[in-house]
Amino acid sequence: MMSGRSVKVWYLVHKWTSLVCTVFMLLLCLTGLPLIFHDEIDHLLEGERVLPPVPAGQAPKSLDDAVAAAVAAYPGERPLYMSFDEHQPVVNVTTGPGADAAARQMNITPIDRRTAVIIGKLDDGGFMHVILRLHVDMFAGLPGELFLGFMGFLMFAAIVSGVVVYVPFMRRLPFGTVRTERSRRLQWLDLHNMLGIVTLLWLSVVGLTGVINTLSTPLVAYWRFDQLAQMIAPYQGKPVPERFASVDAAVATAMAAAPGTRPQFVAFPGVRFSSNHHYAVWLRGATPATERLLTPALVDAVTGELTAMRSMPWYMLVLKLSQPLHFGDYGGLPLKILWAILDLVAIVILGSGIYLWLGRRRTALASRLQEIDAGGALPAGLERSR
Repeated sequence: MMSGRSVKVWYLVHKWTSLVCTVFMLLLCLTGLPLIFHDEIDHLLEGERVLPPVPAGQAPKSLDDAVAAAVAAYPGERPLYMSFDEHQPVVNVTTGPGADAAARQMNITPIDRRTAVIIGKLDDGGFMHVILRLHVDMFAGLPGELFLGFMGFLMFAAIVSGVVVYVPFMRRLPFGTVRTERSRRLQWLDLHNMLGIVTLLWLSVVGLTGVINTLSTPLVAYWRFDQLAQMIAPYQGKPVPERFASVDAAVATAMAAAPGTRPQFVAFPGVRFSSNHHYAVWLRGATPATERLLTPALVDAVTGELTAMRSMPWYMLVLKLSQPLHFGDYGGLPLKILWAILDLVAIVILGSGIYLWLGRRRTALASRLQEIDAGGALPAGLERSR
């Protein structure tokens, strides 16, 4: 049995970690709810993209043709990235004025791989873009990401301390009791504690994976400093070539070196995920069990030869695997619905925590702890969980 002093320390940890992070966690839960269904919302807002039939007798086009079409649409720009649609024969070619172009200077052009015809322009604005930016960094860039990561860490500390504080409730009351015959405030306290315990595992997983996701920028930077630097060491100091070898051949070369994979995206020479002298062809597994695992292959952008390929290090694997766990988008619509229900429960927990704090009684903490030491059930012992 814990002493009153120990409970007091845990109570203060729970109180202050909760007070600091609750409003931001509420923002993340509210913005996370539509992000769970981002595919369905995008489909509703934009409609289903229907590709036109291929003209009879037309020869198949290459990825180089798709790149040429994107560059022709934006004269003076150069290719930076190419990503592959998971469901349709479409590639999205990103162009910009230079390899160091800022995101606002880039243009993303979706192109039909079969015909190399531009089929529209990706809209990186709108409602879902605003929601995503609020959820990821609150429009504050890397400082915003790291700040939200710290808030996620505080939430996890609040969860752990909340469990410790909840233990005295279990002395005389059955698990999950909500005393409906008592005051409204006490009912909300019981509901807050019960929902927090029931969703303990989910809140911990989503919170910790969210913290990991906020570290994506420093982790990628470390990967470049560590793994990528080793892979491109023989080419150190070489400038970006004026002309690139076939990107279509580069992708084919990379896939031949890793059978059973398919391309996810290609980073052109000089950009963040590549080197000055290489195409970085990022391959993904072709099965549900391996599709989240990426393997970068470096292909010489002048000769077209494969120069290096290695599996991603453990910290990048943790990052990649944390993303589907965070958003619940790896199990289809049923899992998304479950994630949404649990997200709504989290909103109730956070909202009730704010309610309990704003309506708190001004009873000395010492007198509350006396009831715990006496073996009380804690209705007045630790009224606030947040």
